[in-house]
Amino acid sequence: MGTDTSSTGAAARGERIPHTVTRLAAFANSAAQKIEMIFYVLIGMMLAVAALIGLGGAGASLWTTVKLHGAEGSVLVAIDRLLFVLMIVEILHTVRVSFRVGGLACEPFLVVGLIASIRRMLVITLESSQVDQPGKWTVDSSGFLHSSMTELMVLGALIMIMVTSIVLLRRSARDSSPSNGAH
Repeated sequence: MGTDTSSTGAAARGERIPHTVTRLAAFANSAAQKIEMIFYVLIGMMLAVAALIGLGGAGASLWTTVKLHGAEGSVLVAIDRLLFVLMIVEILHTVRVSFRVGGLACEPFLVVGLIASIRRMLVITLESSQVDQPGKWTVDSSGFLHSSMTELMVLGALIMIMVTSIVLLRRSARDSSPSNGAH
């Protein structure tokens, strides 16, 4: 009996079968990449518009805060809107990196999550600091304060996990870089 040269026989023996790309598959892949890039550009443009609108709203809130001499509610709104704009800018950065690399990278998403978590922590802290002022303490305030502290603990743990993930990703990228001497 002769040697089996069919691809079925090669697969059965655990050998690697060379894969040829047909012209149709190459065309479909190229078209999909172009469509993906168009979507990245459109999403980037919409995020830029959203950031501009958010920045305008944050500026208006900040101006209101200045006019009201730092009224407690307006400071909270101004900080919240500024951090929201920062999140949009980080998401825009993520889209830009995805556009350049041609795929999604983990670290920018972790940074956006980190900013969102810190933003929420600041908002909770500012809201809960208003609860214990004279004349504002009610029976419901105790429940609000308890749930706020629980949320702050969960957010703190989440922030630690995201920071650890970012450090590990950077260390992994540094260790696997060709300039590190590992060939």
